[in-house]
Amino acid sequence: MEVKATAKTVRVTPRKARLVLDLIRGKSVDEAQAILQFMPNQAAAVTSKVVKSAVSNAVNNNHADANNLYIKACYADEGVVMKRWMPRARGNASQILKRTSHITVVVSDER
Repeated sequence: MEVKATAKTVRVTPRKARLVLDLIRGKSVDEAQAILQFMPNQAAAVTSKVVKSAVSNAVNNNHADANNLYIKACYADEGVVMKRWMPRARGNASQILKRTSHITVVVSDER
């Protein structure tokens, strides 16, 4: 049984979120939470919430045992991009792209 949780439009670039997600992929939920707890990244805090949500979904909706769950898949897709402008020299302007991501975590009890 697979259960997933998603956080949408998180103000973290997908590239930085993927660095965090690569560390927890395939690990047990307890081990993943321990890794995320001591990471200084902003993406780690958001990912920790998504993992907790996926575990809660599995326990409440599918009556799974929280101790047997592991992270089967996790990925960060690109969300909307906010476009801002910064004034530059000689009357020009440069575009600033503020990227967002959709973080998805899939947990399962089958290896």
